[in-house]
Amino acid sequence: MEREFELIAKTFMGLEPVLAKELTQLGANNVQIGRRMVSFTGNKEMMYRANMQLHTAIRILKPIRHFKANTADEVYDEVMKIDWTEYLDNTRTFSVDSVVFSEEFRHSKFVAYKIKDAIVDQFREKTGSRPNISVTNPDIRLNIHIAENNCTLSLDSSGESLHRRGYRQESVEAPLNEVLAAGMILMTGWQGETDFIDPMCGSGTLLIEAALIARNMAPGLFRKEFAFEKWNDYDADLFDAIYNDDSQEREFKHHIYGYDVDIKAVNTAIMNVKAAGLSADITVKEADFKNFTQPAEKAIMVTNPPYGERISTPNLLETYKMIGERLKHQFLNNDAWILSYRQECFDQIGLKPSIKTPLYNGSLECELRKYQIFDGKFKDFRSEGGIVKTEEEKKQMADRHRFKKNREFKKRLEETEENELGDIRSFKFHTRELSFMNKDNDKRERNTRKKDREEYGDKGYRDRDNRGKGYRDRDNKGKGYRNRDNRGGHEHFDRSGKRFGKDTTRRGNSNNRFDNYDD
Repeated sequence: MEREFELIAKTFMGLEPVLAKELTQLGANNVQIGRRMVSFTGNKEMMYRANMQLHTAIRILKPIRHFKANTADEVYDEVMKIDWTEYLDNTRTFSVDSVVFSEEFRHSKFVAYKIKDAIVDQFREKTGSRPNISVTNPDIRLNIHIAENNCTLSLDSSGESLHRRGYRQESVEAPLNEVLAAGMILMTGWQGETDFIDPMCGSGTLLIEAALIARNMAPGLFRKEFAFEKWNDYDADLFDAIYNDDSQEREFKHHIYGYDVDIKAVNTAIMNVKAAGLSADITVKEADFKNFTQPAEKAIMVTNPPYGERISTPNLLETYKMIGERLKHQFLNNDAWILSYRQECFDQIGLKPSIKTPLYNGSLECELRKYQIFDGKFKDFRSEGGIVKTEEEKKQMADRHRFKKNREFKKRLEETEENELGDIRSFKFHTRELSFMNKDNDKRERNTRKKDREEYGDKGYRDRDNRGKGYRDRDNKGKGYRNRDNRGGHEHFDRSGKRFGKDTTRRGNSNNRFDNYDD
């Protein structure tokens, strides 16, 4: 059996227990919860599956060296001890991301420079030449984390943040992060047992993440690539087997409904749903929440209304008052989960929540609140056996001590830049990607992304090295099948189109060293 090694899954504040549960179910060993991270052990297959199948991870790191250092020169010396020919050669490019929380190291970019210098100097000494730096699309991504004098240097196996699933064709203003959306749904405990409703669906992120969870589909199916595919020890056959493994997917017998008053948002959501090949499971329509009526079937509601920060409404408090009124009169005997930011907004709902879970949406310290809507009095509801909090929900509530007690609902950060590491930031230090190129890098990256969208946008998926056989086909939209060589998912194919296997018809207290492992 292949030996196991240490791995780190990074996530957002508040989602660590959800991620730990996902890892345990995936078969990871030695799972330990830290701050914005969960450490675990596993082999190469586990690392591949973690990238492919975890809904609430934003990055999977593979530590290659732990050491102590009090100065940048000591960091340089420790990095020089690593045989970098195991990971790099002169024809490959690399980049270094740095996270620094230390009195000794005041500048994370300088630490990244010293690591770059050590790697380059080692290659010059051994070969007379050096590998180059690439910020936009490096072959090898490195991550250095320093907490006081404890340093961890890791390989980044994910590359682009895992929240970038690949199905989002267009977006609306202030879209909900995919990892946060999946975490919200998993926190409700919903696995597809009922209908799912988002009456303010925006670009449809909650809807699509709900469908992936209901069908137990890997969110990495839509990705163009992962960083580990460029590693020296990359096992293409193993990853193809994982990529094409649909044995754990399940049938979804209910339906997902999304509504929004903004027709532009509705059209965007429909486009994203089609790109994910989930039109059979998801219906999106233009509708105002104030006209919402009691659903015919048992349902759960999960929604993310405007907060008045990045998205404004003519009368924010009246909007929340309307939400409470609709729930009270038109969502009886169902549960509603609402993510919001301002206490005064929650007050306007006028209903008593049974669960309050702190979560960060970007830089905003929000709460996800559960409202159990029942007909009659609360006392009667309890006397008839109604459950207010499950044991799992009680455990979630117990984790609230990690957040500020009696906190004020206010903006904690002023930064507004949007990048994969800026969705949930540390309040003590920040990640800055190492840049050794000039200011034209950002412009070139934007042009590259634009060209990528123009080249692959009409296909509805990103063509992975012109293979594209494992992606959902928008030409067969709404059927809910994974497309293998345009055969609707009825046969298994690797990503080169070669068939293997038989025909399959399917229906659509963190005490470890990584405490405070912030982005």
